[in-house]
Amino acid sequence: MNNTTYLKSLIDELRQLPKECEWVEFKCNNYNHDDIGQYISSLSNSALLSGKDKAYMLWGIADENHEIVGTSFKPSQYKIGNEELENWLLQRLTPKINFRFYQIDYNEKSVVVLEINAASKHPTTFSNEKFIRIGSYRKKLKDFQEKERELWRLLDKTPFEVHLALQHIGKDKVFELLDYSTYFDLLQIPIPDGHTAILEALANEELILKNDAGLYDITNLGAILLAKDLNKFSGLKRKAVRVIHYKSKNKLDTIREQEGNKGYAVGFDGLIKFIMTLMPAEESLISPIRKEMTMLPELAVRELVANALIHQDFFESGSGVMIELFADRLEISNPGSPLVDIDRFLDAPPKSRNEKLASLMRRLGICEERGSGVDKVVFYVEINQLPAPLFEALTGFTRVILFSHRELKNLTKQDRVRACYFHASRKYIERDYMTNTSLRNRFGIESKNVAMASRIIKSAIQSKLICIYDESVGAKARKYIPMWARK
Repeated sequence: MNNTTYLKSLIDELRQLPKECEWVEFKCNNYNHDDIGQYISSLSNSALLSGKDKAYMLWGIADENHEIVGTSFKPSQYKIGNEELENWLLQRLTPKINFRFYQIDYNEKSVVVLEINAASKHPTTFSNEKFIRIGSYRKKLKDFQEKERELWRLLDKTPFEVHLALQHIGKDKVFELLDYSTYFDLLQIPIPDGHTAILEALANEELILKNDAGLYDITNLGAILLAKDLNKFSGLKRKAVRVIHYKSKNKLDTIREQEGNKGYAVGFDGLIKFIMTLMPAEESLISPIRKEMTMLPELAVRELVANALIHQDFFESGSGVMIELFADRLEISNPGSPLVDIDRFLDAPPKSRNEKLASLMRRLGICEERGSGVDKVVFYVEINQLPAPLFEALTGFTRVILFSHRELKNLTKQDRVRACYFHASRKYIERDYMTNTSLRNRFGIESKNVAMASRIIKSAIQSKLICIYDESVGAKARKYIPMWARK
């Protein structure tokens, strides 16, 4: 695609927008150089906030209806004194971001496109002032502190774990604040002999750092995992896990609410035991011998709680992991939208915002070593013949729901289709295939009710979640795979 074709295609795409937005500005003949500089700053910063690589300013497009009206602006001929416009702007922008003017004839009318790179490393500043877009309006960034914090968060690529939770403290204070013995116990190695050796081991793991003054800094990684009391770390106390136990299926009556104050590694086993203690016991329906069992399998709960801790967005202020137990389900929520499609949690390669935290928690034996652990969750749900877990991507957070036992006749069509999809995905990951027989075993459907399983499979195919592995095979011997596995 040549440059002219690309620009015309770009103009057409931008004209499709219902109105100006944080990363697009339309003009006719307003081309004051100071205004252009401020627009570059505001559009560049807002492009980053909007998840865009570039922002655009176009002249010759009517703001009201986006019709091409043409412009008299000629950036290559515009000068401030004896200085060309592009050079004049570049000297006043910090950092020196990449931007470029293009002028083309579109339907015999002149159109100018200014292409601006999104901010990187630092907010884009013009003449020592940072600007931002609020809707289609240009504003000073300093007047919108939430936007400025979010911008810096996106610009700051330093992982959460290596930021400092507490600085300039003596070694005695380190031992007072961190439960170092739990670290060595979980790794199943002896505690080193002497304080100096202990501190060196913690520093090697980047749980603490020795600073130039000979004192110590505790990193976020050290505090969030080993804190004896998270309330002693002002920036992390809101990241403590909250557990809320409700009386029924809604939130009207709360039986108990508790917020943990220990680091995740220190308090994890106690947290899981607390959740399981609150859970009502039910009779097992899988075996001829009836026995008491908790509403949900502990290993599934453990994996999902660990996942929520690991994959949360720690930069979302004022919120942490929340666990809510209802009469018929357990809901686990963590701040931050998921990094992979929720339908691919089972098979997607592990991806975390907090790689250091994830790696260390795996080594400490707190979570699944191979990846997300969702395959384990699905396995334990299936062998207990529970409804399939439900994963939800909501605004600013992720939620997973585990349901207590329900008879097949009480499951909705969506429940059955979701369970069928997860079953097919799990079998495929195990280098196996879902069949009518395997699905009947998953749901506990008697062999005489083959048609019931067939109807569920048909619905899952119609929902484009699974497909037939080999259509040349007769219906009775057919195998099924998740749609994402189709070649």
